[in-house]
Amino acid sequence: MALHIVLVEPEIPANTGNIARTCAATGAHLHLVKPLGFRTDDATLKRAGLDYWYAVHIEYHESFAEVQEMYAGRRFFYATTKADKRYTDFQFQDEDFLVFGKETKGLPEELLAANPDTCMRMPMTDKVRSLNLSNSAAIIVYEALRQLDYPGME
Repeated sequence: MALHIVLVEPEIPANTGNIARTCAATGAHLHLVKPLGFRTDDATLKRAGLDYWYAVHIEYHESFAEVQEMYAGRRFFYATTKADKRYTDFQFQDEDFLVFGKETKGLPEELLAANPDTCMRMPMTDKVRSLNLSNSAAIIVYEALRQLDYPGME
């Protein structure tokens, strides 16, 4: 049993490291879609993930289409500031994929347009454009885990 966090072309190593740490703490699988905005041996990436990298199930993909093909039949949910539905409007299930875009641009418009029924947003004031990527991923994965009654966690 596991949720999946997909980062499409992440740019900031500290965010990815923080998300990896969240994955270690929750059992979520991490999928990184290239190109990455950093090297995987980046010190900031390693530092943000602390010494928990051994506990992270991580996969690298050449494209998001590769993820979709490898996991055909699975449910994908797309985090965006442009969605009408809130992340709490969805009923998450085991093996769902939570997809996040790059820090500066988010997910590609064509991907969002092709999946309007599974796009989700986080409520926030109009004072900011978006939340930090690692915070957003943590909030949404913990909501999904709450709905599933925190499987495999104490």
